[in-house]
Amino acid sequence: MKCLKVSSDAGSKMSCGHLRFRLMMVQVPDSFDPDSPCIITAPSSGSRGVYGAIGTAGEWGLKRGCAVAYTDKGTGTGAHDLEDNTVNLITGEREDANVAGKKSNFTARISDRNREKFNSQTPNRFAFKHAHSQQNPEKDWGKNVLQSIEFAFFVLNEMFGPPGPDEKNYKTILPSNTVVIASSVSNGGGASVRAAEQDKKGLLDGVAVSEPNVNPEFDPHFSIVQGDSESFFDHSRSLYDYTTLLNVYQGCASLDPAIAGDAPLNFAGNPNICASLREKGLLTFDSLEEQAAEAQQIINTYGILPEQNIVMPSHWFINVPQGVSVTYANTYSRSKVTENLCGYSFGATDPVTGAPVPFASENEATLFGLSNGIPPTAGINLINNLAPGGPKENRMSTLDQNTDGALCLRSFAIGLDIITNLALKGRALKTQRKIEIGIKQIRASGDLHGLPAIFVTGRSDAILPPNHTSRAYFGLNQLKNNDNSNLRYYEVLNAQHLDALNGLPGFNELFIPLHHYFVQAMDIMFDHLTKGTPLPDSQVVRTTPRGRNSDGTVPNISLTNIPAIAADPDPGSRITFENNIVQIPD
Repeated sequence: MKCLKVSSDAGSKMSCGHLRFRLMMVQVPDSFDPDSPCIITAPSSGSRGVYGAIGTAGEWGLKRGCAVAYTDKGTGTGAHDLEDNTVNLITGEREDANVAGKKSNFTARISDRNREKFNSQTPNRFAFKHAHSQQNPEKDWGKNVLQSIEFAFFVLNEMFGPPGPDEKNYKTILPSNTVVIASSVSNGGGASVRAAEQDKKGLLDGVAVSEPNVNPEFDPHFSIVQGDSESFFDHSRSLYDYTTLLNVYQGCASLDPAIAGDAPLNFAGNPNICASLREKGLLTFDSLEEQAAEAQQIINTYGILPEQNIVMPSHWFINVPQGVSVTYANTYSRSKVTENLCGYSFGATDPVTGAPVPFASENEATLFGLSNGIPPTAGINLINNLAPGGPKENRMSTLDQNTDGALCLRSFAIGLDIITNLALKGRALKTQRKIEIGIKQIRASGDLHGLPAIFVTGRSDAILPPNHTSRAYFGLNQLKNNDNSNLRYYEVLNAQHLDALNGLPGFNELFIPLHHYFVQAMDIMFDHLTKGTPLPDSQVVRTTPRGRNSDGTVPNISLTNIPAIAADPDPGSRITFENNIVQIPD
């Protein structure tokens, strides 16, 4: 199925397609030059829908006159209300699932009989595309991006190819004469990296991504060293691994006196979590301050940088590790929505009692546009089905904010019962093995086949920590490609994952926008591919936070705060790989 939408006001044309729950769209600006064609990939960040990268890679591409190839990677917002059996169409409207049929963006694999039984036991619940498609869509992220590029070539030749025989246009816009850059941020950036690894047809010319969610294969033959610290060999942990660790300990670590007063949005630290972890033998100290400091130390020993500590409490407050842990446990294990893995489910809840309630139809109508695809989002919350007295919103469900649920998810990551250290059994063992297989399916090889590539990552990224993502991938790529490596890594100081938070008090004075450097990376890659401009060497970009004026206000940002990526970085800022060590300057 494909559709063509024309918008003269926007100065662009859009074509869209649907492929087994994967949405694709190509946006062609009026400024597109068929004699000098270019295509930018824009897979969605997070688990957003097909429009999710319009404001990032899409904006850059359209302004450059390039066609933009979008895809939701099979993880975009698809919300199936199991109570009233409505789903999103690929255009975003809501429809009865049976009426929608193949036009549905996502419909859970559940019979009407089983759905009715599920509703009688757990009413007012949702299935979400990323969590409950039972496909582990992340394993196909690279393929989906490559498919979106091929769709873009099809659309462009339909629009600009001269007429040929049999009412088919000649193909004149080809990979050989088109600049194609794999791009996007976060999950979208990771998808583009995987596309570059899997590109067997020569579709891509370069890669430029920001804060990519990559899960590189672990290779023990290299280490990471920041400044004069000890070598860190325990890199390349999976997203599921380090996120479930944070899901267990961050609610306690947020109370660490070393950061508690300085961390912005630090509203959800809970002494009961510390006490519960102590009671279960996962912390050893008795005083609250010592317990919080110990929890923070456990997190940092796992490769989370001290520069990330001050950001972590805000992510706990907005349910990042909680939501990611639940969604990815479901997707990697290919669990059905009816399994309620570790007692979790998704649904709207009463703000006072926390009990599940019907989701308002007017809110349901906006899910496609407002949801990021990973509950809690747009009014859909995490629910603890195992709460004493009946299901409740996860945080409200117990005094320790459902630590038992977090420990259940963590046990799948380590392959043992986290309390007893005994092997998992029965259903838990089967789920753990499926998660292990799911993670293996999404591991990145590190082999970019010598393709020019740029990674931009903030050192304070508290969602995708550099030691397990960009730094680790950089080291693996150096081993895999050796002298043929053409990857540049730019690590930006005072930058974190969620630029949207930077307008808030506390964040505005401490952090600079990482997106600024994504745009610069795109410019650098485009000039490299079109003009032959050399790629700057890997480096630490030394930014300056805005701080506060004497009257307490935060000054406007200026170029002094955000210096350019240096064409020839000084020796003290260069990131190198020598003697199997990724050396990161302080």
